[in-house]
Amino acid sequence: MMKRFAVLLSAQVVGALLATPAVRAAEEEAVRPPSFVIRASRLVDTIGGRVLVDQEVLVVGNRIREVGPKVTAPADATVIDLKGRTLLPGLIDCHTHITSQPENYYSDIFRKSPIDVAVTAHVYARRTLEAGFTTVRDVGSAEFVDVALKRAIDAGKVVGPRIQAATLTVGATGGHGDTNGFSPYLKFGQFSGIADGVDAIRKLVVDDLANRKALYDRFAYSQQFSQSDPWEARARRGVDHNEFKPLAELELA
Repeated sequence: MMKRFAVLLSAQVVGALLATPAVRAAEEEAVRPPSFVIRASRLVDTIGGRVLVDQEVLVVGNRIREVGPKVTAPADATVIDLKGRTLLPGLIDCHTHITSQPENYYSDIFRKSPIDVAVTAHVYARRTLEAGFTTVRDVGSAEFVDVALKRAIDAGKVVGPRIQAATLTVGATGGHGDTNGFSPYLKFGQFSGIADGVDAIRKLVVDDLANRKALYDRFAYSQQFSQSDPWEARARRGVDHNEFKPLAELELA
């Protein structure tokens, strides 16, 4: 009984010690994110439409906390001196295909698989970020590679910008998103974003939403259709190009 009391008493003492201001301060210090002060000769103020000189930027963790001629920074903040350089906000690219880069048309189709794309996608993500783009909207990627890349970046496993992923490009049979000009017997065993008519598009989008939330890139304008997809063929399929509506207007429920 005495031994048990001693153990309980010790636990209470430890708990009391942990509750002291000094211990709490030490714990907060241990989990405090690192701080950086970036000093630059010029800073582009996109809100004010001007270029400011001799500016500092305080970054705590992954957040910008303060911008000005002289920021209030922790004593242990790391100083990055970019004298002679110009700082600007991260750029946003609203139309990318960040997971791959076209090389040889026929080799890309017949000698590579989506696995090749997935293995090298991080290369293009890093290049994009290092070019100054901190957010991109990817508007078409096969086999959900863009979603996998986004998750890897969000988890800190690979370097890249924030990604809004559209995944499969939704297009019509014979259209820009389809494989055209080859034998009709040629088939690819992979996810397809080809759909004709409102009902088919709705079904495709709902199925995609079951995997993740995303935006959708839909090739539904005349300049996006291939030569093998004339308007007459679309009319025979019962699709009136004058009645296309933004996908947001479709009732997906």
